[in-house]
Amino acid sequence: MGTAARFRYIAATVLLLAVGCSQQQAEPPAAPTSAKGPVVRVKLLPDQKQVTIAATQPPLVRVGAESQPKRLNVASGVQLPLTRTATGWALGNVSVGAGELTIIPAADGSLSVNGKPYRGRFRFVPTTADAYDVINDVDIDGYLKSVVPREMFPGWDPEAYKAQAIVARTYALYTAKTSGGQSWDLFPDTRSQVYGGLASESAKAVTAVDDTAGVVVAHGQAGNEKIFKAYFSACCGGVTQSAWDAFGDAYTIPLSERNVGPVCNVAPRFNWGPIVVKKDELTRRFRAWGASKDRVEKSMQPVQTLRVAASNRYGRPVRFEVVDAKGNTYSWRSEELRWAVNAEAAKGTTLNSSFCKIVDEGDSIRFLDGHGHGHGVGMCQWCAQTRALAGWPHENIVLSSFPASKLVRAY
Repeated sequence: MGTAARFRYIAATVLLLAVGCSQQQAEPPAAPTSAKGPVVRVKLLPDQKQVTIAATQPPLVRVGAESQPKRLNVASGVQLPLTRTATGWALGNVSVGAGELTIIPAADGSLSVNGKPYRGRFRFVPTTADAYDVINDVDIDGYLKSVVPREMFPGWDPEAYKAQAIVARTYALYTAKTSGGQSWDLFPDTRSQVYGGLASESAKAVTAVDDTAGVVVAHGQAGNEKIFKAYFSACCGGVTQSAWDAFGDAYTIPLSERNVGPVCNVAPRFNWGPIVVKKDELTRRFRAWGASKDRVEKSMQPVQTLRVAASNRYGRPVRFEVVDAKGNTYSWRSEELRWAVNAEAAKGTTLNSSFCKIVDEGDSIRFLDGHGHGHGVGMCQWCAQTRALAGWPHENIVLSSFPASKLVRAY
């Protein structure tokens, strides 16, 4: 690894959520060139009735409990509809059996779903009598080569890209290890990380992933380091918040709040506002958000007041209270406020973050003195870019984003 001379990774192996050192070395062995890491499962498309499949080389197909896949002879590049009926799967006019369907491409990128090629293999998991989820099982590094360029600007510094690769790898592996018994681990969008398949990859991202292969950020005593949900967002606005305050995650030092200062002040949304929204419009949005989550807010009475109920030690608001016309009080974490205000919102009337002041103007709420873009937990991407331009190596960028953390090799 090109940066090994300036920073020493700890040789480590991920076991469940633990990253336990198998042996201590002055310099870890270089990552093998064939290392691709564990497989993550991305739910590309939920509850589909039909998708189109095309292959440039004949893939293998396995259905249900079959132990041996079969070669599927299809014409190169022809778009074939995949449907599920009472008797099983049909690819074009060919019946391919019943049960969970797995299609294994002959090579990465040789098979596309709805016109988009991906690395890895595909599973089609029945959800109803005639619908199914489309899941892409892909090795972590193949996944990251698409994620990193979708999460960073094309012109950003290579060291920022490498920092993003380490953080995104940690986030994905943690999520995969904690996904429980479901058939997938990650969404392909901002609910997890943005993933677009082979067409989204770039040379800079591929290099960043390869140069940091196997490296994750972890926390804990030597020999008992554990990965954690390494969040990142666009711009912290100068003060981050803890994952506990934002999402209710268990409090941990690497994901605690930090007073960063104006490192990311070149970001276009470092400062923003004011945003003014009528209370009756807020009521409609809050009800819509409550309905989408099946929460009591779906029956909220008209909004009377909205206020900041608590801020963290650096002055960033982290708890909000809404009182409706019947005197009911709703207490929300910071991200719940942002999600609720932005539910079904018109363009130009959304909150970039919950880091703002709130002024009651009678029939309206004014959100002003806003800072940052996104949830503000973990690594700030604009801070990462600023530090990379200042000459920081990617290792230091990552470690500065997660207090009391260390870099270890997971595979």
